[in-house]
Amino acid sequence: MSTAARAHDPFETLNAADFAFTRRAWVDATPARVYDLVSDVPAIRRWSPNATDVAFDQDAGPRVGAWFSGRNHKDGRQWTTRSQIVRADPGTAFTFVVGGAEDGIVRWSWTFRPQGRGTVVQQSWQLLRLDPVLGTTRSDLDALRDYMADSAETTLASLAQWIAATPHPEPTHSPRRISG
Repeated sequence: MSTAARAHDPFETLNAADFAFTRRAWVDATPARVYDLVSDVPAIRRWSPNATDVAFDQDAGPRVGAWFSGRNHKDGRQWTTRSQIVRADPGTAFTFVVGGAEDGIVRWSWTFRPQGRGTVVQQSWQLLRLDPVLGTTRSDLDALRDYMADSAETTLASLAQWIAATPHPEPTHSPRRISG
């Protein structure tokens, strides 16, 4: 099938699993520290070129089942997403699903593996189901995947630079201290 014909496949014939990527970067910090930064979802604005105003729901934090909202922007448009954490293994992995575990549309996964004095951070994106809001042709979805891959590369580079410039940042979801 020609590239032009594939670009115009009927929406129903597309497979969501075809739209995924993984990017990696080495950062100069321990896996535990990188996990703490990435799982602090309100901090994503420091690194992501697309996400702003990210906040956990009241009394939520980086744990499985917790929800958060985030404002995103692209090409002059803004929208808000709701995401649910589906994996939270300190120092190892952090995953959330846009739309929630039951009816999600996109999975974002981060893994952290020690290498030398630092960590290899792996960021993955996977379309879980087709939805016309994301595009209706293979060409639309290829463009979305490629855009998100570029965004992930920018995020990883920004995270590495931020870590190098910030010795020991405090997480924005710091635990409450109880006096007693």
